[in-house]
Amino acid sequence: MKDITRWDPFKEVVDLGSMVDRFFNRGPFFRRATEDSKWVPAIEIEDKDDKLIVRAEVPGVDKKNIKVNIENDILTIKGETKKEDEVKEKGYYYSERTYGSFYRSISLPAPVNKSKVNANYKDGILTIELPKSEETKATEIEIK
Repeated sequence: MKDITRWDPFKEVVDLGSMVDRFFNRGPFFRRATEDSKWVPAIEIEDKDDKLIVRAEVPGVDKKNIKVNIENDILTIKGETKKEDEVKEKGYYYSERTYGSFYRSISLPAPVNKSKVNANYKDGILTIELPKSEETKATEIEIK
């Protein structure tokens, strides 16, 4: 015996709407303007004995447009990206502009020596080395 399925005319309209949304979000020429505004860099924190190492993925962002700040044991990374592409060929014209900014704050797990912080940017990865403050390093205490 076959099961009887109820026909829902609105389901087809919803399916069509989903297909249109997928089409416009998938192609390289069709992106929603809010996509770039929601971007925040992926971050990883490595806790070593004497320092913290923070790595942030910020591909395509010029290092002069990135600011790093530490205040009250909170590391803040913020930046801005601007990109303009234009192609003019016979019978073809393509132009795209992308602007966006990001802001990321991280509560550091240990106090750091702010005067010895080092930041490097290479191949889209921002690496920040934060030496731990002397008072947070483990000290062995002799028992008398």
